[in-house]
Amino acid sequence: MIASVLAFLTAAITLGAYFPVIPKAGVIGPVIGGQYPFHVALLALVGAALGALAWRSGLVRWGRVLTSVTALSTIAALGIGGIQFAAARDAGTKVSFTQVFSRPASSGGAAPDTTRIYATPDGEALEADVYLAEKSRGSKVPAIVLAHAGGFHTFDKSDLRGTGRWLADHGVAVIAVDYRLATPDRPTWNKAPQDLVTALGWTRDHADEYGIDSSRISLGGMSAGGTLAMSTAYRLQNGTIRVADGPTPEPPFSVVGFYPGTDVDDMWEEDVAGSREAAELFTGGTPARYPERYREVSPTTDIQEGLQRTLLVVGDRDRSARPGTIKDFGASLQAKGVNTTVRELPFAEHAFDDVYGSLVSQTSRQILLDFLDKNT
Repeated sequence: MIASVLAFLTAAITLGAYFPVIPKAGVIGPVIGGQYPFHVALLALVGAALGALAWRSGLVRWGRVLTSVTALSTIAALGIGGIQFAAARDAGTKVSFTQVFSRPASSGGAAPDTTRIYATPDGEALEADVYLAEKSRGSKVPAIVLAHAGGFHTFDKSDLRGTGRWLADHGVAVIAVDYRLATPDRPTWNKAPQDLVTALGWTRDHADEYGIDSSRISLGGMSAGGTLAMSTAYRLQNGTIRVADGPTPEPPFSVVGFYPGTDVDDMWEEDVAGSREAAELFTGGTPARYPERYREVSPTTDIQEGLQRTLLVVGDRDRSARPGTIKDFGASLQAKGVNTTVRELPFAEHAFDDVYGSLVSQTSRQILLDFLDKNT
């Protein structure tokens, strides 16, 4: 019985990972197989051993089937891990298999150095988790203001603990921020971008206190946070957004989008994994009702010459931020002369960095560090 369950489970996961078009298996396969390929291989090996026992116990035909299926699943899972390992090495990642097997949480056991309130719009305290990097030979360090994922209406800055601590330990300060979340009676299309602008200004104001090089402060985010960060950064560069109260900060040095939505209208149209609900909560309605809001908050609207260096990272199995869409967006930026880097991670779904120790998560952190550590 156990062998049959393991055979079915590991076969479904590996088939789904390799062939995402398969219903249901194509959803769980990239998530589980892409983040835990070696765990899946171990399960398949256990299934193979149990299948062999069934074979020897007299269930010859069924034992052969179970052994064959689980053996193929083992090979397939190891193939995923091997491809991801090669991609990690190509990116210059110092792979830790200890993390692969022992640190499944997104936080990696991390905590910020300090948490500060950076703004109180309408009486709502917005906090920033600050991850400090040691000064290198007395010089100041680059920094990034990071916005969390969550479809504009859920999650918080704690999701960025693992990335924040790791970057700080490798020489880049991180300011992970909360922003006003959308609710059914409070769209935040015109509020959340203001929060990121304020967070950027707050970071500049505290640059000396935290040993940050004010000329190398970037803005980035994950999923919806990436959409917000990109749109806000480009609008600052284009001069189409200003702080409602007080001086508007200088645009960020560079921009980062991890599996971002590039067009909120597309998020509504495609309606993948709750993206339509997220778009409506964020804007307050449909594209037909508020077309100008959808245009204003979509990074595609702001593509023009003179934008900042941009890093786009996406998984090749992402159903929400589709790899083709991200690559087309990057190509549009490059066509305008914008220095743009697009990195596609193998067997990775949306939010591939949720599992701190996975190979794709380790690789994505290295890619981000290398991008942020560049002076130009």
